This record gives sequence, structure tokens and C-alpha cells, in this order.
Amino acid sequence: MKQQNVFTVAIIIALGGFLFGYDIAMMSGTTTQLETLYNLNSFWLGFTVAVAIIGTIIGTLIIGRPAEKYGRRKSLIVLSGLFALSTLGSAFAINWTMLLVCRLITGVLLGCITVVTPMFIAEISPAKKRGQLVLMNQFFVVAAIFLAFAINYLLANIIESNSWRWMIGIEVLPATLFFLLLNLVPESPRWLINKGRSKEALGVFLRIGAERPEEEVRNVKESVEQGEAMGHGKLFVKENRFPILIAILIAAFNQLAGINAIMIYAPRVFEMAGFGTNASLLQSISVGATNLLFTFVALFLIDKYGRRTLLMAGSIGMVFFLGMLSKAFFTENYSELGGYGVMIYLMGFIAFFAFSQGAVLWVVISEIFPNKVRSQGQALGSFTHWIFAAALIWGFPVLNNTVGGGISFGFFTIMMVLHFVFAWKILPETKGKSLEDIQKELIR
Repeated sequence: MKQQNVFTVAIIIALGGFLFGYDIAMMSGTTTQLETLYNLNSFWLGFTVAVAIIGTIIGTLIIGRPAEKYGRRKSLIVLSGLFALSTLGSAFAINWTMLLVCRLITGVLLGCITVVTPMFIAEISPAKKRGQLVLMNQFFVVAAIFLAFAINYLLANIIESNSWRWMIGIEVLPATLFFLLLNLVPESPRWLINKGRSKEALGVFLRIGAERPEEEVRNVKESVEQGEAMGHGKLFVKENRFPILIAILIAAFNQLAGINAIMIYAPRVFEMAGFGTNASLLQSISVGATNLLFTFVALFLIDKYGRRTLLMAGSIGMVFFLGMLSKAFFTENYSELGGYGVMIYLMGFIAFFAFSQGAVLWVVISEIFPNKVRSQGQALGSFTHWIFAAALIWGFPVLNNTVGGGISFGFFTIMMVLHFVFAWKILPETKGKSLEDIQKELIR
């Protein structure tokens, strides 16, 4: 049997995160053009950007059963192929309505991908490296965000009109690559055991070089049987109430930091601080670079120091820098630190977010649910995440136009104080434990 390094398999699967990251950040470069082209006010501009997020919410609701029925690998192959087609539809949209429909479809597909990808990686990863391997998904997300900011800047300067079509259309390249490479990876061994295909699962564990493949199969089978005995494979039973609580809270706090609203509207935040459009796009690249650098740092910290430690440290930094952003917009004093105060505060926030919440979110959600309901639990976490993301992305332009950046960033600051308490008092540590051992500790 031909062996595959589990790290290589995880990298291929994590390309799903690249599609998500690029799509989210890419829209930041299109907002000014779309606002002018379709004569959109702040409400409808927010809706145009948020429609994909609305689709993402739908995707998280519908993917649980298909991923459980057809498997993680087959699901991602179909999703990536459809994603390539939907991006072309958006790029060649002949009117605003067609753009909205195609962006909605793209969002549905992204929602499905964000559920399956981290779960798939968690299910093939050894306990000692699971945090790092699942975090590869987030690393590709932020790498794509940085690349999207850079490509947006280049396209805006190279193409005089309708550069937004190129910004969207270029997504077909990573989607096609993802589609092709997925044919090289094995199916999730834990999904195979859920389906009574233990012999195939043993083959996968051998293929990816598991230390004790027979023991892995035996432990997973026992875990599945235990889950069936308690809840018959149902998520919403009393034994799962603690994992459900964790998934909802950690996903909600991730968005209540304001991250997706800030990333998508980064150029507009810089414009609010007095920078020109071109300078705003260029400075957005620095935000993406900071995100990428500190996510890379987290790759080496998450399995060493654990999930809770990173979240608490990140909360402290985010409270400080969000507070400074709030102060800058309240006082309208943008001359601090040589006129680059807003940029420095924003980069500081991104740095602390990247190695804490950005790194930990999908790792924790992929770990805390029993094997039998992991796809449903992952979908619940993603659904919560995107509900809050849609609300903030849609509402951010309106909020800034009505109450201003000071109150917006002040609200995010308060939420991160509460997040510190959550990480300190409620969240359990999961580093270095098998998925089955985590199940035994959390199912109450």
C-alpha cells in the first residue's frame, strides 16, 4: 500500500480554507466599484457584500446530512467543482440581480466547505499534531486573504474599469486545483468506521502512517457505539449540551471581535481615517500580511501552549488595540504615531486575533463533538459563526454612518472582555488528547 504523509493530506484538504479566505477578502476591493456601478446606498452595498455570507449560513444548515451520507472527500470534490462555476457566473454577471444570485450560490458552497474541511482534517490527524494540522486550514484562509488584498491592489492599478470582475473571476484557479488534488487523498477513517467500514478505515490509518492503527480503529468503534447508546446519533440531546454551549459561544465571540467586518471593509476604515482610496488598498495589504505572519506563529504555539492560553493572551491584546481604535474615532485624532495610528492599531488587533481566535476557533469546534455527530456539531458552530458574520458585515457600513467608528470599535472591545472570561472560566483544554478521550470528558 502506498503511504501518504498525513501533513501532505492535511495541506490538500486545507485548500478549502484558501477558497474561503480569498472570497471574503476579495470583496473588499470591489465595494467602491459596485457602489458606483449599481448606484448602491450603504444598506444595499452591505447587502451585496453580505449576500454571500447569507448563502454561507444556508450552506452550514444543509451540508451535515450529505457529508455524513456521502463522506468528507466526495462532498468536497463536488463542492469545489460547483464553486468554480459559481465564481465564473459572478465574474460575468450582466446585472446586479445575476451578481447577487451567483454570490448567494458561492456563499452556500463556501458554507458547506467551511464545515467539512476542518472536520475532515481533525478526523485524519494524530492527537499530538491535530491542532497544528487543523490550523493549516486557517493558515490557508489568511494566506488567501493576504493574496486577495495584494491582487486587488494590482488589478485596481492595472485595469482601468471593471477590475472587480477579475478580482472575482480569478478564484476559479484555486478552485480547480482543489478539485483535482482532492482525488489524491483518502476518505476520513472515522467516517468509514461510522459507516461500518472498519477494514477500509484500517487501510487509511496504515496509509497515513498512524502509530497504532489497530488501536485507533478499536477506540473509534467504541466511541461510535457509546455515542449511539446515549443519543442514537442525535446532536441535541442532554449529553451534548456542554459541547453545544462551547461551539455557540466560541463561534459568536469570534465574530463579535469584528474581524470579518473589519477585514472586508478595511479600505473603508482607512478612508474614514483620511487616507485616499489607493493608499487604503495598499495599507489593507499590510493588514493581510500581519494576519498571515501571526497565524504562522500560531502553528508552532497551539499544540505547545494549548487552546485556552492562546485565547486568553489574544483577548488582552485585542481589548487594548480595539480600545485604541475606538478612542481614535471618538476623538477624530488620526495624527497619532505620525498619522499612522489607525493602521498600527488595526494591525495590532489583527496580530492578536490571528494567533488566538483565528487560530483556535475551527480547531476547538472540530474536536469537541462525538464522532457520530461531528458533522452536525461542526455545522452548528459554522452556522453560529456565519449568522453573526452576516449581521456584522451587513450592518457595519450602516453602523459607521449612523453612530461612527468610535462606538463600533467600543462595542467590539467590550465583547473581547467577555471573551477573556469565557476562555478563562468555561473553555476546557483539548491539546494532546485523542478525539475519543475528549468525547469522554465533555459528554455529561
